[in-house]
Amino acid sequence: MEGIGSFLPLILMFAVVYFFMIAPQIKRQKQEKKYLAEIKKGDKVITKSGMHGKIVELNEKDSSCVIETLAGKIKFDRSAISMEGSRKLNEPAKTK
Repeated sequence: MEGIGSFLPLILMFAVVYFFMIAPQIKRQKQEKKYLAEIKKGDKVITKSGMHGKIVELNEKDSSCVIETLAGKIKFDRSAISMEGSRKLNEPAKTK
């Protein structure tokens, strides 16, 4: 019984790290993958580098998209699109 008791703190530490760090990250990755799969032409997006634009073309073969900005059209990989920024951009303005 004493052998299991000495491993108990290590097991508890692993459980805390898993539930507070690893599990939320896995959940966020799944949400981001789902969001990127659901984007469509006409959606307003923000890239992770901060460029704002509207999707004008989607390419399923190489998982890329063409985004129209004020400067012109630019081809990006879908993984360059920021899920959080794009969702905030598309939220209706909150009035007080």
